[in-house]
Amino acid sequence: MAKRDENGGRSKPMRGRAGRMQGGRGSGRASTGAVRLWGRHAVEAALTNPLRSAKKLWGTREAIQAMLDDHDAELPPSLPVEYAQAADLARLVARDAPHQGLVLDCLALDDVALPDILDEAEGRTLVLLDSVTDPHNVGAILRSCAAFNVAALITQDRHAPPESGTLAKSASGALEVVPWVRVVNLARALEQIAEAGYWRIGLDGDGSAVFPSAVPAGPVALVLGAEGEGLRQNVAQHCDAIARLPIASAVESLNVSNAAAIALYAVATRGETD
Repeated sequence: MAKRDENGGRSKPMRGRAGRMQGGRGSGRASTGAVRLWGRHAVEAALTNPLRSAKKLWGTREAIQAMLDDHDAELPPSLPVEYAQAADLARLVARDAPHQGLVLDCLALDDVALPDILDEAEGRTLVLLDSVTDPHNVGAILRSCAAFNVAALITQDRHAPPESGTLAKSASGALEVVPWVRVVNLARALEQIAEAGYWRIGLDGDGSAVFPSAVPAGPVALVLGAEGEGLRQNVAQHCDAIARLPIASAVESLNVSNAAAIALYAVATRGETD
């Protein structure tokens, strides 16, 4: 989107906070090499991300106009736009997906390298996910990462979901804000993170330490595993400590996205007093 100038014309493109895929009717998939996003927050964030290349926008006239009015912006003249009814948009996305009148085809974001993140993180928290494959959970964790100014989300490429409309909708715009690093080997990434001066804290219900007392001063990398299976042994062995959240015995475990949000809050507020 491009901001309107005071005279109603276009000025420079509206920039958001920069972060760092097959077609078919009703599939929720874009053409090969692209990703299809839907929902107001996901589409707005993608259009304002200078690192995202938009290919085509579908929407109701009301939803597109409301988006432009809220940002005092105009769509780039090079972006194909097709106006459609809500029922027609529903055929472009996954079944029962809440598109909110906006659907966008765009290219996937470029890969982000871990060394670059470590150079720029300045001690901000890192979050690593071990075999968390549900796009709803990963999207929700991205949203919490954005809320707590996390430097990056790090996953193993083979054990994580791809960019998708479902994930982006759950992230509510955070997919465009939080750099997402995909690595070949999570244990090796943890070694690099330790060399950069981070404490690596794994979260597990059987952890010997209790979170957040297990969190030391200094930069922290939180490592969370899939529900049920938890952290894989090799990943756990590359953590400096394994800690558990202090939840009541009546509840066996928390959803991984809820656990991530609680842990990030605890890290962000450590050392604060009433």
